[in-house]
Amino acid sequence: MKIKEKVHHEDGGKKLVIESVYDNTETINQVDEIRKSGVGQKGDFRHVGRIPMYLLVSWLKEAGVAWGSKEAKEIIRRKMLSGEFDKFRNWKGTY
Repeated sequence: MKIKEKVHHEDGGKKLVIESVYDNTETINQVDEIRKSGVGQKGDFRHVGRIPMYLLVSWLKEAGVAWGSKEAKEIIRRKMLSGEFDKFRNWKGTY
């Protein structure tokens, strides 16, 4: 959830910069509840985790890939398995 946005100029007014600050507490709490309830952790189809939309947009933009492409799926998979985003995962297995 976005909690703050700051707009300012850089390079002597030539470049407009918008900085956004997000709070992931709500998403992390939802993931904890999903983990505790055991939803989506059995069977062939697993619920791996929840990714805040701003973070997903950032990952895909950084990689320069389009939504829904095979490359996007690979970026999401790699990021979720990296360990850096463990708080967003409710299932700790690999896929």
